[in-house]
Amino acid sequence: MFRPIYLFILLFSLTGLTQGLVQAANLKPVTNDIAAPSLTLKDLKGEIHDLKDYKGQVVLVQFWATYCGPCRQEMPSMNKMMTKMGDTPFKILAVDMGETEAEVKQFVSEVKPDFTILMDEDGKSIEEWRVFAAPSNFIVGVDGKIKYTLFGGVEWDSDELIEKIKAVAK
Repeated sequence: MFRPIYLFILLFSLTGLTQGLVQAANLKPVTNDIAAPSLTLKDLKGEIHDLKDYKGQVVLVQFWATYCGPCRQEMPSMNKMMTKMGDTPFKILAVDMGETEAEVKQFVSEVKPDFTILMDEDGKSIEEWRVFAAPSNFIVGVDGKIKYTLFGGVEWDSDELIEKIKAVAK
């Protein structure tokens, strides 16, 4: 079912507002004690992932779409980030925003992410997480609370950003 929020996300993603990748300095700390909303979705193999099962790990929850230029541009740096995180308990859950499995599988075959891709075909998670742009990123701490947010693309493997995220695991 097409919802008006998808049109807004598409328009926002296609404008100059998200062109290019932003700097790690745009990673915004969340000063309130905010628990991450629920997130229970299937991956491309049909396996269910529940964010609650990742407690004790730092999790980058990213909402993205195949039509989002910055999303495509930043995914290789997300692969590198996974390597640079070393022994840090860290996972990426990349949530596609309302597209078909066929569209996502085609994208994945081209970009080859080394992390979990989740499907939010009905857009329920977009609403629960109050996502308004692609990509929208949330760093969830080991305690299940949101520590940082970032709206727009970024070079995830930058040393500055890696250190900020590693510090969340401590």
